[in-house]
Amino acid sequence: MYGSRLKLVRERIGLTQKQLADIIGVTRSAYTQYESEYNTIPLIHLITLCNYFDISLDYIFSFRDKNKYKNTNKEFDILKVGKRLKEFRKEFKITQVDLANIFNTTHSVIADYERGRYLISISFLYTICKNYHISADYLLGRIDKPKYLE
Repeated sequence: MYGSRLKLVRERIGLTQKQLADIIGVTRSAYTQYESEYNTIPLIHLITLCNYFDISLDYIFSFRDKNKYKNTNKEFDILKVGKRLKEFRKEFKITQVDLANIFNTTHSVIADYERGRYLISISFLYTICKNYHISADYLLGRIDKPKYLE
């Protein structure tokens, strides 16, 4: 999903896993598990790395080959994420219950994402973007255009 691209970018820049672990405030061992995808990296850490490398989430997820967008917003607004998630769901005529069933969770979890109470999980984000060809950077409010992946 993202590990091979993280490793590629890290090696291109010439940083160690320990250096990246320090950037996101975890142990080298934890970072190694994220890069190998043995454990899932928290989305907030992935965003921090994307900002550090000045690259897009869509690139890290291998949704596109270009590594960044123009005018990327590095600030993070969880309420905007919730709003865009709700807009996506309504655009595709998916109820909270339908989305919850897709992810084997409850509709209250989806409602909490949409209200900005919790940040969407990386696996939910990846699955939505991959299945509906929508930009992860767009859903997270990092860009306003393009909304959809090419």
